[in-house]
Amino acid sequence: MATSFWQENAIGEKITQILKNVPEYAPRHLGYPYLNAHQIAIEFAHRYPEIVGSTNYQIGGAGIGEHNILSQYLAQQLSVDVRDGRLPHVEGGFISNWHLHDISFDYEGDVIHSSLTGTRFTLSMFRYKE
Repeated sequence: MATSFWQENAIGEKITQILKNVPEYAPRHLGYPYLNAHQIAIEFAHRYPEIVGSTNYQIGGAGIGEHNILSQYLAQQLSVDVRDGRLPHVEGGFISNWHLHDISFDYEGDVIHSSLTGTRFTLSMFRYKE
């Protein structure tokens, strides 16, 4: 069986470490904080520019005119690996768009607005679980 780009670059394990090392984390009764797919993509791009550079993916966001974006790719692959038990220390969830107008992210000095806010789609999020 051929090794996928995801497996070759151990992307699931790299994201697990990102989720485990969220700077604001302090032990709390609710566990680790969730990160939205855009937050994960931004941190992944900071830590692994060579991997992102070997793809045609942009981080994502409203108005970029792309359907295949890094945040979407990472969220889809994470979702599959979580569902299939390959990432036992990652938990996924969604934030609803109900009463949500905008979510924006800082990426290299630019503001990226989620393209999913105000749509019928939920926003995926993931966190490290012990």
